[in-house]
Amino acid sequence: MHKLLRDTPGEKIMLLGNEAIARGAIEAGVAFATTYPGTPSSEISLNLFQISRESDLYFEYSTNEKVALEVAAAAANSGLRTFCMMKHVGLNVAADPLMTLAYVGVTGGMVILSADDPSLFSSQNEQDNRYYAKFGGLPMLEPSSVAEAKEMMPAAFDLSESLRQPVLMRTTTRINHSNAFVTFGELRPRKTKGKFIREPLRCVTVPAVSRGLHAKLLEKLGRAGKMSDSSEFNFIRGKGKLGIIANGVSFHYAEDGVRDLGIEDKTSIFRMGFSNPMPETKIKDFLKKCEKVLVIEEGEPFMEEAVKAMAQEIGVTIPIKGKTPELFSRLFEYDPAMVREKLASFFEVDYTPPEKIDVSNVPEIPNRPPNLCSGCSHRATFYEVKQAAKDMDVIHPTDIGCYTLGFLPPLNMGDFVICMGSSVSTSCGFSKATDQKVVSFIGDSTFFHSGITGLVNAVFNNHNFTLVILENGITAMTGHQPHPGVEMEKFGMPDQGQINIEQLVRSLGVEHVSVIKPFKVKKSIETIKEALEFKGVSVIISQEPCILYARSMKMRSARPFMVTDKCTDHKDCINNIACPSFFIQDGRVSIDADTCVGCAVCAQICPENAIRPLKN
Repeated sequence: MHKLLRDTPGEKIMLLGNEAIARGAIEAGVAFATTYPGTPSSEISLNLFQISRESDLYFEYSTNEKVALEVAAAAANSGLRTFCMMKHVGLNVAADPLMTLAYVGVTGGMVILSADDPSLFSSQNEQDNRYYAKFGGLPMLEPSSVAEAKEMMPAAFDLSESLRQPVLMRTTTRINHSNAFVTFGELRPRKTKGKFIREPLRCVTVPAVSRGLHAKLLEKLGRAGKMSDSSEFNFIRGKGKLGIIANGVSFHYAEDGVRDLGIEDKTSIFRMGFSNPMPETKIKDFLKKCEKVLVIEEGEPFMEEAVKAMAQEIGVTIPIKGKTPELFSRLFEYDPAMVREKLASFFEVDYTPPEKIDVSNVPEIPNRPPNLCSGCSHRATFYEVKQAAKDMDVIHPTDIGCYTLGFLPPLNMGDFVICMGSSVSTSCGFSKATDQKVVSFIGDSTFFHSGITGLVNAVFNNHNFTLVILENGITAMTGHQPHPGVEMEKFGMPDQGQINIEQLVRSLGVEHVSVIKPFKVKKSIETIKEALEFKGVSVIISQEPCILYARSMKMRSARPFMVTDKCTDHKDCINNIACPSFFIQDGRVSIDADTCVGCAVCAQICPENAIRPLKN
């Protein structure tokens, strides 16, 4: 039995934040869950996927976040408790249905989780999704700890059903990827079959209907404001006149800082957990008792601006600060030491930071930047495209996935990327706006997510570029989740459908379609050259399983190679493909047999044929 399915109220167990969130959803009686995987939210979906294999929970990896939200919206309007989760930029994709679903509402509890990523650990931006709650007029909860993330989930479902509105749950990487002890609660029974009651004057959003729905949305928001004022998730610690308003992990940083500075008796901390709508009455009462207020929030001045407006309304003229050059930045994550220092500065507390440990005699820790894995087929494909397009002036739009790392030297195969699916659509623009050759890259999961429509556009408008679809048989970057092109029998789900990318591409009207096996270097280069010569839209499908996935599924065993005495030190292997299994020892190239997987790409490009399989 999956550990999150145990019906053992009171049991304490160490969980990852995302595991705690999944458990909270199970305790809430969630019956229907959808997602498109995205770090830092991916482990929530992984656990629910595993749970669905052992229970009557319905779970699906949807084609993209927009689809996931639309599928979930139907279930939530059939009376089921529904959970839709994604990373912060995923909510951009789902924003279209989100804004109108706020008007329509739900009949079963619905929670939409957005996992924000301050400091951009695995994202192309660090947007603050609290503004989606304000933009859409939706209630929002924000946990400050792993344990609270679990506790908030049932409360979020209850709140949703009370208001008949979706509820946003906003987490950050520090919550999603921290570990802590969590106490299991009771498991509510799941209602797995619902019934849709026809209500066209609520559910069919033509203008005449939506005008009335907008008024109802504002009425619900007013009710939510009263709930926020009385919510257990908005509370005050301390009775001092030095006020602090904090949310998320910043609340615990503030608590630690106040304790470390010895000013507990002088401060009061307002923790914001139900953060949209904000608890206006409670905040105004708090401000009246304070001499000055520091707002601590990662990201944008969401709370700060609202708090200043509330202070103005009641004539409170105390200093209220947060985002200033000398205090808190809108950039990146905060940490306890930084928060402690800013508290001391703002409240004029004598504080001497602890002496830094002398590490002058400690060797510098080598950087470990992200890199394509040893034996990654993307590296082979990039090398082959580079050879086929030699001497051409080429633009390489790329996309979101492991293969984005192809922009790094020595491959240098990535010139432009903005969001999922953009490689195809931007190729259309580059091909018309310039006379340069355009060769773009997109992964198979990303192609299904949002690349197909760009390819339809390219065929319709007769653009001229080559698209390389990197078909590695899985959603690799976020942890090997399935997508519509995956052979689901490997997951023990033989009844699932499977979309053949080559057939799909041909059906869209692409006239030049070719398939390469990137570990066959010479043949692949020849095929790519033919595609590059074609005038119009050409598609190359590079087929080779993700090496980590292949090994985990026993589809491939390691067959390490070695550098023999034939090597005359050209270093083509390092200078052209830079596989991380290569290293220099005593001035000569060597291969780490423990990490080499035996893809043999380096052996095929070595001019001396000096790289051979290791015999023992």
